[in-house]
Amino acid sequence: MLNPILKHRTYIIFYLIGWVIIAVAHVFVLQYYYEIDFEISIVDSLVFNLIFAILGINLWYIVRFSQKKSSPINLFINHLLAAVITCLIWLTIGFYILQSIFETNVFYIDFLKISLPWRAITGILFYSVFILLYYLIMYYEDLQEKIQNEAKLNTLVQEAKLNALKSQINPHFLFNSLNSISSFTISNPEKAQDMIIKLSDFLRYSLGHDKDEKTSLKNELKNLQRYIDIEKVRFGKRMAFSMEIPDNCYDVLIPNMILQPLIENTIKHGVYNSSEEVKVKLSCNNENDQLIIKIKNNYDEKASNKKGEGIGLKNIGQRLQLIYHRSDLLRINKSGGLFEVVLIIPR
Repeated sequence: MLNPILKHRTYIIFYLIGWVIIAVAHVFVLQYYYEIDFEISIVDSLVFNLIFAILGINLWYIVRFSQKKSSPINLFINHLLAAVITCLIWLTIGFYILQSIFETNVFYIDFLKISLPWRAITGILFYSVFILLYYLIMYYEDLQEKIQNEAKLNTLVQEAKLNALKSQINPHFLFNSLNSISSFTISNPEKAQDMIIKLSDFLRYSLGHDKDEKTSLKNELKNLQRYIDIEKVRFGKRMAFSMEIPDNCYDVLIPNMILQPLIENTIKHGVYNSSEEVKVKLSCNNENDQLIIKIKNNYDEKASNKKGEGIGLKNIGQRLQLIYHRSDLLRINKSGGLFEVVLIIPR
């Protein structure tokens, strides 16, 4: 696995900046506290810090190896041995490089030998910082991966719920349509043929848009008209449908197959129970970056409502909440023989 510092440009930049700061501080300490010449302090700082900067990159693999050890004791022993070995390598290489460069400078060579203990302590400190940094990076990346996996899982769960909700729509409508076609095959073959063609187009649209959660209002209305035509064959003059759609509404994206259950609900609780004409009107307009869709129909208050599971409206409310994370996008008004459903689609 690639070192996390080398994977990200930002990490590399911060890594270099960190070592520059350490190198400057190193020069300052040597020059002002130990009175080492400025040029020698710079070389000393460059050699020791450059070596550890290179070693520090490789410490990542020690962390990856130690991570496999579940026992805290083994983990401590591994890092202790690694810290000692790393410091020995660091001090040995640095010492011999500087000794070869300044072999004639007796004062500095003596200082170099005397400074080995506190350099060793510094090396242990550097090692500890590196290990802590790598563990923090691993924890952060693991956390981000878990968050992404949970987000993907939530998306899959949401898609599954949406597909389950959409799958509840077609069977009921298909069952009624096939019953009507069956009855018309003998009494009115032409109507049966017309219903079969329109039902085929309707189902083709439904299957074609099954993977897309949203479509334009224009496409949805075209498919809704197919559904209306099929139901008009069943109910004839008992159902009068009209639309009032401004041009600026057609391109708005809405959840697919969401209007059909509303009309189906109107038919179930309005047209089905009425012997008189039921007028169904669909209208929409844009208000405050929202598409407001209204479906109104009259109904006979004295007629007994057809009992059902109420899948249509409940289905729509659940879908809207899953998609837009709001529970106030479906409103129902019922009074004075008029039934109205208001659908709010956020832009």
